[in-house]
Amino acid sequence: MAINLDAALGVHGQTLDFRVERAKVLSGNLANAETPGYLARDLDFSRLMTQLERGQATDRNYDHAYRVPYQTSADGNTVELGQEQARFSQNAMDFQTSLTFLNMKIQGLQKAIEGR
Repeated sequence: MAINLDAALGVHGQTLDFRVERAKVLSGNLANAETPGYLARDLDFSRLMTQLERGQATDRNYDHAYRVPYQTSADGNTVELGQEQARFSQNAMDFQTSLTFLNMKIQGLQKAIEGR
């Protein structure tokens, strides 16, 4: 009998993909903090999870929303360094949490396969 890994692992695998994509977007914001006219972007993680829960398709071309800054800058750059750093750190912690859940699922499957 074959095991459907997508069903066995639940949403945890896709959650990691979302977190990786968000880390890329946030690191791009951080790298462009001094670029005139750069518009900060983000990944709407809750919207992606809602789509996933509803069974809707989420392709690899994620929509990136532009962020409205708390304070405007003279050069039109919307990256707020402190805010981006905090979001990046929070995303890293959330990634680690998702990875822990995924590891627990895999360990559970391994025990089931071994008959323990």
